Amino acid sequence: MSQEGRRSLRIAEIARDEFSQTLRRRIDDPSLSTAVIASVNVSDDLSVIDFGVRFLGVEAAEQEKRVVRLRKALPRLVRELIPRLKLRRAPEFRLHYDSGAEASLRVDALLKEIEDEPKGEG
Repeated sequence: MSQEGRRSLRIAEIARDEFSQTLRRRIDDPSLSTAVIASVNVSDDLSVIDFGVRFLGVEAAEQEKRVVRLRKALPRLVRELIPRLKLRRAPEFRLHYDSGAEASLRVDALLKEIEDEPKGEG
């Protein structure tokens, strides 16, 4: 792994921890209190940090709506987050709904269905 790759992984870990703490401290909206940072992607040049967010106990249809509301609060959260990352330049922060777990569950369910099908005569 390159030096840039290791550094971006280290920054991703720090960003996940700091962003999670900032969310818990600064979000007043109870509907956003179940936010979980499911993934963090940091560009190799550290110019972009993208957080994949999920909300516990919330239907898929409501997830994206809550991400939109969280995006509106993002500038306020970022002001507190940037100094904690100790980077020379402030990166661009992005949020998206991380549907990875649901996709994985759906693939598992499909594989189980295939496995349970009666075997055809071959």
